[in-house]
Amino acid sequence: MRFRSVASLLAFCCLFANGCSKGISRATAAIVFSVKGNVVFGNSERNHFQPVTLKSRIHSGNTVRSADGASIKLALIPGALAQLSGNSEIKIEELRIAKDGNQTAGGMRERSTRIRLNRGKIIVLFNRSDRSASQFAITARELTVRADSDCLFCVWTDGTTTRVTCARGEINASADAQPPAAIAPGYFQKSPTAGKEPLAAADDAAAQIDITESLEIGEQLRDQALGWQNRRPL
Repeated sequence: MRFRSVASLLAFCCLFANGCSKGISRATAAIVFSVKGNVVFGNSERNHFQPVTLKSRIHSGNTVRSADGASIKLALIPGALAQLSGNSEIKIEELRIAKDGNQTAGGMRERSTRIRLNRGKIIVLFNRSDRSASQFAITARELTVRADSDCLFCVWTDGTTTRVTCARGEINASADAQPPAAIAPGYFQKSPTAGKEPLAAADDAAAQIDITESLEIGEQLRDQALGWQNRRPL
């Protein structure tokens, strides 16, 4: 199924970013769409965590942890939606946007997100606006995944092995100083691995599950983003 409701999602992006001062890049906070089970966030260095609610605003530097069977869906930055699965942990290293003025229609100049996946699984739906520079990266151990165009993908790690699976669009993955490898829809890459080329997800049971879950969660994320936009006071 192709991406749909792109115009509505871009409108959501503008609403998300409204309030930034003209010409100034500012840190922003992730918006929680839904939370299931025990999910907490806070400062891992101080071991200070609190339960995630729909009113929580998760900032750069925060760590998000989900218990077994739990999950959380959120908007990281405009156009970047994600679900963190159960028994997973991410550290948000950067959430930043820059916008020209306070108008609600357009004006987005730059979006930047950097996340570290310490364990578990995250599914990301990314929509890029042609009018803004976008930087989106997820690091899991030595592997870094970057989204440069509209895409839907999954990253999983158990702390030793990392698997990146692309369901739609195209993503780039690189390990250490190696050149990035393009991963097309229906393909995945593992790290560490002897091979450098992505493999067909159809030949791997875990990657097939990644594809199925990503397609299902991607639709849910899109619907929840549009629902949040419709509920938001003007």
